[in-house]
Amino acid sequence: MKLISWNVNGFRSCLGKGFADFFAAEDADFFSIQETKMQPGQADFAPEGYECYWYSAEKKGYSGTAVFTKYKPISVSYGLGVEEHDHEGRAITLEYENFYLLNVYTPNAQRELARLDYRMTWEDALRAYISTLDKKKPVIYCGDLNVAHEEIDLKNPKTNHQSAGFSDEERGKFTELLSAGFSDSYRTLYPEKVEYSWWSYMYHAREKNVGWRIDYFVVSNRLMPKVKDSAILTSIMGSDHCPVKLEIDL
Repeated sequence: MKLISWNVNGFRSCLGKGFADFFAAEDADFFSIQETKMQPGQADFAPEGYECYWYSAEKKGYSGTAVFTKYKPISVSYGLGVEEHDHEGRAITLEYENFYLLNVYTPNAQRELARLDYRMTWEDALRAYISTLDKKKPVIYCGDLNVAHEEIDLKNPKTNHQSAGFSDEERGKFTELLSAGFSDSYRTLYPEKVEYSWWSYMYHAREKNVGWRIDYFVVSNRLMPKVKDSAILTSIMGSDHCPVKLEIDL
């Protein structure tokens, strides 16, 4: 089973940069996207053979997630079930017989960590939510999680310490999540591999490969033995992020 996750940084923009061709070529069973920046009906994309689920932010042109899947879920849930966190279109959960798929666009802590306090409450709510799911059946959790967990996960850890996405607080929350029974699939398989999934549009960062690994497939620990590969598709253009891929025997 193949799953793709991609922060498209504006779905309508990405559609104009080859998204449909990549989607067709990958032929994934599940394709999760983040930062759609649109309301339902604003893009003409309804791939044949897929169920489509959209969750848009109340604020137009902001945030938003979507999932395209070949398999009709038992149920679909939007948000975390917490009023404070369910206005920005950031989380979609699809339930299946043997697992949950959770697609998330994690809030950015913003410049000078202006939104760090909110980010901390989000992380606690997310961890409680995913832990509740995990008690029922294992979870595949994917998306732009807006954190580089370890120094290996970004090009310049020293100069970016306490920047958004590499603060001690954000990294600590990711550690807490993993300690609650989850695995970072890529880092588990490739403990020393250096690849990135996001590059600033400034200073030719992608051309120089000055990037961050902030896009993940996190799985319940008991699913990790079923993971065949976890990859970062660095050659795929169309966004400031590249897609990430999980191959798992379910």
